[in-house]
Amino acid sequence: MQNTDAGHSRVGGTIAVCCVITALEGFDIQAFGVSAPQLIHALGMNGGQQGWVASAAMVGLVLGAFAGGWLSDRVGRKPVLLASVIGFGVCSLWTALCHDYSVLLVARFVTGLGFGGALPNLIAIASEISPPRRRAATTSAIFCGLPAGGAAVALLAKLMGNHVDWRVIFAIGGALPLAVVPLIVFLLAETRPARAPAATHRIHTALFGKGQAAPTVLLWLASLLTILFLYLMLNWLPSLVVAKGFSPGDGASAALAFNLTGIVGALVLGWVVDRIGFRWALFMTYGALTAVVFALGLASPIHLIVVLCAAAGFLVLGAQFSLYGLTPLLYPAQMRAAGAGAAVAVGRFGSIIGPLMAGQMRLAGWSAAQVLTAMLPVVFTAGSAVFLLTFLGNRHED
Repeated sequence: MQNTDAGHSRVGGTIAVCCVITALEGFDIQAFGVSAPQLIHALGMNGGQQGWVASAAMVGLVLGAFAGGWLSDRVGRKPVLLASVIGFGVCSLWTALCHDYSVLLVARFVTGLGFGGALPNLIAIASEISPPRRRAATTSAIFCGLPAGGAAVALLAKLMGNHVDWRVIFAIGGALPLAVVPLIVFLLAETRPARAPAATHRIHTALFGKGQAAPTVLLWLASLLTILFLYLMLNWLPSLVVAKGFSPGDGASAALAFNLTGIVGALVLGWVVDRIGFRWALFMTYGALTAVVFALGLASPIHLIVVLCAAAGFLVLGAQFSLYGLTPLLYPAQMRAAGAGAAVAVGRFGSIIGPLMAGQMRLAGWSAAQVLTAMLPVVFTAGSAVFLLTFLGNRHED
């Protein structure tokens, strides 16, 4: 009994530490979106430059995810995760010290490397510490830290009022990851499976061999398009609300609603997926999200906008974290983090494209409603790819 209790305690500690890490990532990612109305004014940036800075972190995330997933299958989840958290903490502090556009661009890129290194490890750990019937719920519980962190920074911005000190926000976002390093060292369990023969470590075979090509491509497409929409909202939602004629405080309220209900969506949809399966749970989720995006483009009263932003957060974050739960099941244990890293990296091209797309559309004079309406085919196609994936993907429950 003592061994069982110790094992449960170790698993609980690992889940808690992972949730804290995702919350810190969520804080930093949303920090840019919440700070953007003040930051771009302080540094004299235009909408196009805002899009490039928002995307710079995602470029780094793509590279970091490929490298972090590949490396952790060889040296372990814990050391790679530890280095990644230290990296994005230090670089967030660097962001707070930036005084011009070019330095900010580099700082956000290097911050993204840390984000990318952490994500595939978190996905692999979630899969490896939970029983098969609770994998979606465990993954969602860990990744609900992302919207929790985003909600925290949105709430902080709202409490600070319309004159948000963006440097303070990034300083907090940098100090907190460094403060949790001891928790990672002492509480996080190493979950990397025993090393398999070298042939199983050939990533090309794991991703595209033995009937894996179609599931991998569908997973990448669904991830890319879902994250394109998600990161457009994370980075541009406050600015789009301001573009509709409302105050920065109203923009922060919309971002807060988006993130808070995302926590609930992650937990609820994770629970639903474990009971009825990925196929129909995600089919209904993407269908509802398409309707919400359409309504959000047309909405004008601020209260309705906030409600629709809440619904969008519930659905898109729940869908994305459910995809994180599905991803490790598509690849063998010895290539789990590499497979997850590849999916995260390809998906994060959407996080680069989304903010850039919004920036270019706004620069061309598109209204907030037009930007949101342009997301309708993106959400519909993502849902269609997930639906097909649930028919074609092979499951690896080991």
